[in-house]
Amino acid sequence: MSKRFVVYVMCLAMLNLGSPLVARAELVGTLQAVQASSTRAQDLATVNSALARAEVRAQFAALGVEPAQLDARVAALTDAELSTLAGQMNELPAGADALAVIGIVFLVLLILEAVGVIDIFKKFP
Repeated sequence: MSKRFVVYVMCLAMLNLGSPLVARAELVGTLQAVQASSTRAQDLATVNSALARAEVRAQFAALGVEPAQLDARVAALTDAELSTLAGQMNELPAGADALAVIGIVFLVLLILEAVGVIDIFKKFP
């Protein structure tokens, strides 16, 4: 009885593999298209203004990224990626997580010192 049930379930599963997926399409109105393009333009302006600062360009140059390549990559971002990046630039102040990173590094070094993996804090005689 259980073999027959398993065979039925497998047959049903195999039949469902060939069924087509349903795709949904809609017309995009003019107002939606204009709003999307103005939002993209605002997000692009936000990202470009942050990337136009001299210290940011210098850091990218130190990492080997040319300014033309940077501009091309920003222009190639999708609307969703550009919106996410612009939102993060507006929300996070520069260096906000620096204190947390320093604390985490210190904690990791302290744990490694405690278990004897490294010897940062020299023991005095």
